[in-house]
Formats: sequence, structure tokens, C-alpha cells
Amino acid sequence: KTATSKSASSKSAEEGSVHLLRIGVGLSLLVGGLLGLLSLGNPVLDTTATALRDSGGIIGAIVAVPLSSLLGTVGSAVVLVAVAATGALVATGTSLARVGAALGVTWRSASGFVNRFLELDASSDAESDDLNLDDELESAEAEEKPARKRRATVETVVTPDVDSEVQVDAPEPVVAVVPQVVTQEVLPEVEADATADEQDGDLRLDVSVPAHTNWELPPVNLLRLSQHKELDTRGIEASGAVLEQTLRDFGVDAQLVGMTVGPTVTRYELELAAGVKVNKVTGLSHDIAYAMASADVRILAPIPGRSAIGVEVPNKQRQLITLGDILTSDEAAKATHPLEVGLGRDIAGTSVMLNLATMPHLLIAGATGSGKSSCINSIITSLLLRSTPDQVRLILVDPKRVELGQYNGLPHLLTEVVANPKRAANALEWCVREMEMRYELLAEIGARDITGYNAMFDRGDLPTAENPDPLGGRNYDRLPFIVIVIDELNDLMMVAARDVENSICRIAQMARAVGIHLIIATQRPSVDVITGVIKANVPSRLAFSVTSIADSRVILDQAGAEKLIGQGDMLAAPASGRPARVQGSWVDEDCVRKVVAFWKRQVTEVQYVEGVQGSENGSSGATGDAEDGDDELLMQAMELVVRSGLGSTSMLQRKLRVGFARAGRLMDLLENKGVVGPSEGSKARTVQMTVEEFEEMQARA
Repeated sequence: KTATSKSASSKSAEEGSVHLLRIGVGLSLLVGGLLGLLSLGNPVLDTTATALRDSGGIIGAIVAVPLSSLLGTVGSAVVLVAVAATGALVATGTSLARVGAALGVTWRSASGFVNRFLELDASSDAESDDLNLDDELESAEAEEKPARKRRATVETVVTPDVDSEVQVDAPEPVVAVVPQVVTQEVLPEVEADATADEQDGDLRLDVSVPAHTNWELPPVNLLRLSQHKELDTRGIEASGAVLEQTLRDFGVDAQLVGMTVGPTVTRYELELAAGVKVNKVTGLSHDIAYAMASADVRILAPIPGRSAIGVEVPNKQRQLITLGDILTSDEAAKATHPLEVGLGRDIAGTSVMLNLATMPHLLIAGATGSGKSSCINSIITSLLLRSTPDQVRLILVDPKRVELGQYNGLPHLLTEVVANPKRAANALEWCVREMEMRYELLAEIGARDITGYNAMFDRGDLPTAENPDPLGGRNYDRLPFIVIVIDELNDLMMVAARDVENSICRIAQMARAVGIHLIIATQRPSVDVITGVIKANVPSRLAFSVTSIADSRVILDQAGAEKLIGQGDMLAAPASGRPARVQGSWVDEDCVRKVVAFWKRQVTEVQYVEGVQGSENGSSGATGDAEDGDDELLMQAMELVVRSGLGSTSMLQRKLRVGFARAGRLMDLLENKGVVGPSEGSKARTVQMTVEEFEEMQARA
């Protein structure tokens, strides 16, 4: 132990002396070069005391006089500038690669600024030309006004083209503010099974799409819209009077102060008299349900932000809420993020949009037939209507082989719909590796998250295939969001519980910053499926109707889901805040098929990412045996890592032209052989083999 401490102290002392020596040599070169340049700047190289004082002193004269006699003034200046620059690099420990990268970024920023300035100048010239042209037209307008009126009348009457009529009428749904008005105008066209080609000029969602994309978003007219139904105000008021009288019969002095009619339930708002306990109302839930001839009622005590109690009673006639109703609402028009999806309508009739980027992960649970699968279909269809494959990519896991198979062939998919539970575990492990690769990429360019990275890419701050680095550095691509949808967690936990839970927890803990989001659904809300670790890392939940209060507490950590009435009725609980009652939107299979067919027509063949599902018999991670991979490829990877001194998986992926899963397997094999150290998160692995050791190993082979 003493010998070890002595060797460590001697090693640190040697490193400190080397560091001081490097700084001393660098400063000497820097000072000598600068003093020599000052002496060269003297009009007459003179060694008198006055000349030495006015120039670089004795040291400057010692450096400049011999160089000037040998190389002349210009040659001496070039040499001294190089010496001073070398001294600065040595003293600061800066490598030429970092200097080149900084120069490349500066060059790209300057060129982008010049291009924007030239475009602005050209646009201002064009505007001035337009103004001059407008002045000329206005001067001639008085003479040609009658003729122009006649020509306009003829054009309006003679136009018989059907396509032009569709384009003129198309913007009307956008102007409409009330969803019911849109329903009455658009619904007959959708019911007529109009194709996407016929409706291509109709209403489209206004979302942010990258300017360089070649994809076209489907029109929202592919979705059906519901028909508006008149409210039975007399029946609702009569039920409110019955509620008030029932409370008086049980000795509760309460006054009905308001009613909110939602698509599924009606909330009656009550104010209690002074001295009346809230518990007296909550304990009468069964009596209230009996008096109002309802299956069950849910009591919200109190209503958040108000001194009132809410009694939610199911409506006798429920209103169907379709996904088209949500995506044509004002709330959807204000939502521009590609991960904002239509969820449903709350009890006040307001459309609810869910931003997966801020959730950032979602747990959906409920009994069979409660509307869980319809919610998943609505979320996926919303993503397909609002985002392109350049923005969002999907991994769909469907062990039940029932719901998600209809999405096969989409260009958004990273791989085919995963039906095998073992392959699903491999896909989750691939996502973990992709997450680590993205963190390495963000650390490499100094970005905080995927939003900052894509902003740098869109501004042109990063070299791309179209705008490569002039110094020969790597090129970058835009990173899409990745959404992983697991339709039945229970089936995965039965096959590979440990691997699935570890992958889910790792993704849930770290993947938000790199744009990877989880949507987990299960119809068995028990503690052995929704474990405490999963609940701790997935705080946002959607609870559908369940059979017992225990299941509700597993999902929401509180009661309430057992009071729901099914068919899309849910409690939406964000990461912070109380659950809100929402009627989920519904989308039928015919509309889903139309949206999927619209995307399939834009591609001839879907290019899946290799290695996402791995192999059925084992994990996609590396084993300890080198025979699992190609020996020649492993040697190439070893040479790249050793000679570059960088243990980066993304570097192997780029240089060897392999997928990320294969590059990660090669890196694990190199770790087992002692070439690189263990993984350190977003940092590159340390290289433990020297170039001499690698060359000796090659010579022995």
C-alpha cells in the first residue's frame, strides 16, 4: 500500500513537472516571437541603446538581427509569426484539430451571415421594384378600370373547372371557429368516402414542418367529424333540482351555483353552508346515484381553485368525440409542436392537446373495453397527421398482434411492428444505445438537448452533406424525435421482466433531452406489471375505467378511476397537478387506413433501420466472445480506436458504415479484450491499448 502511494505521488510529480515545462517552453516561444516582431518593426535594425529601447529590447535584437540577415524582413516576419503561434498553442495545450474546428465554425457562421445579408439586399431591391411598378399601375388604373371590370366579370362566369372550385371553397373550414359549424360543412364529404387525392386541397393542419422536407402531410379531411346534438337543458336543470333536494333530505345545506355540461358527464357545482363538512357530501355518493337514477357519480371535493364541490353525473345521451373534432379545433390550431397530439375534450367542452415532449413519458392503463386502444390509435394517428418522418420516427410494440399491425409499411417506422416479446426487449435495448449515441453527439457539438441541436442544424451552424466542412470534419444529420409505443406491457413483463424494466427505466430517466419518448399501455394495472420503479420514472398517466379502487391506486396513487363509465372516459394526470376528467377522442379503422395509405403512396419502399429488433434468441447487446462478430471488422474497429485514441461508438458507426447496434456490439467486444474501458455515459470510452501494443499484436498474428 505504501509503495502504491509512493508511485502515485511520484507519477503526479512527474506530470506536474511536464506541465510546467510545457508552459515554460510555450511562453518562451511566444515572447521570443513577439519581441522579434517588434524589433523587425523598427525602421533600422540597430543595436544602440535607444534603438533597443524603442523596439524589442536585447532579446528581440538577438532573435531579429540574425533572421533578418538570413531571410530578409518578410521571411523573418513569417517565421516569427509561426513561432509565436506555436508558443501560444503549446502554452495553452490547444491542439490543431480544435483550432481547425473553431475556424470551420467561424467560416460557416460568416458565410451564413453574408448569404442572409445578400438575400435581404436582393429582397429590398425587389420590393423597391414592386413599389415602382405599383405606382405605374395606379397611374394607368383610371384609364383601364372599365375594361378590367368587364374582363373580371367574364373570368368569373366562364370558369367551369371543378378543381378551382374546390380550392376556392377549401379555406372555409379554417375560418370557422366553432367545431360544430365545421362538422356540418365537412361531414357529408367524408361520409361519401372521398379519396385523399380529391381532398388534397382541403383543410390541412398548420404545424411547423422543416423547409427542406419532401414529405406532404395528409389532409385532416380524411377523418370523420361528429354531428352536433342539442342539449336537453330542461332535463339537466331538473336533475340539478333533484340533487339539491336529495342533499337537503340528508341534512346537508347546499346550494346549486352552476352546471357544466360535458360530452360524457355533467358537473353540478354546489356551495356548502357555513359549518357543513365536506365529508358529509362525499359519504353520500351512493345515495346521490340512487336518487338521480345513475350507475355511479364522482364527487370532486373541492373543485380545484374554487370554494365549491363538484358532483359529476353521467349524461343520459353521450356525445361522440372524434379525432377530427379535436384536430380542427382552435386548440389544435395553436399547437405547432410535432409531438402535440389530440387527446379528447374535457368536461367544459374544450379540446385537450397533449404534448409528448413535455410529459415526457406516458403510462396508459385501464380494463378491457375501457377505450385504451382507441386512445393509442388516436395518438398515433395524430402524429401521422401532424409530423413527417423527418420529424418523428416510431417503434410500435404489439405483443397482442391485434391493434398496431395496420401501421406496417409507414415511412415513420424505424422497424416493422414488433410482435415478439423477446424482440421487443431487444428493441428497447437498441433505444438505450441510440440514447447514449445521441448524448455523445450533443456533447461533441456542445448542444444542451435535441431542440438546440436541430436549431443549430437549421441555422447552418453544422456541416452537412450539402454543406460539408471545408476542413474535412464529419457531417451531421437532423435528429428526429423517437416515440416508442408499447400496447401491452404485461406480455413483455411475462417474458423478459428484468430486461424490459431496466430498459424502460433507463429511457425514462435520461431520454427526454435527446427526444426519445415512451408510451406504455397495459390492461392489467397490478404492482407486478406497473412496478414502483416504472411508476417513479413515468409520472404522467392516463387512467381509464378499472374494476376496483385498488387498481385505481396502482395507476394514479389515488381513487377515482373506478368511478369512470368506460368508452373513452378517462382521468388525465400530468406529472404535476390533479387528474382532469377527459372524454377520449375516437378514430375508426377506415380513417386510419386512409391516413396510412396516404403515407404509403409517398414511398416506394420503406427503409427500416438495421438491428433494431436484434435476434430472437438473445439480446442485441454484445457477448463476451469475439466469434459473435466478424473478426475482420473487429480488427478494423480496434485499429480505428487505438490509432485515433477515441473510444466512440458513433465514430465506429461512421467509419465502418455499420448500424448503431453493430457498432455498440463491437465496442463491447473491444471492452472485453481490454482495448477500451467501461462506458461512462455520454463521454467517450478511454483507450487502454497503445499503438505499439496493437502493432505487436498484429505482428504476432
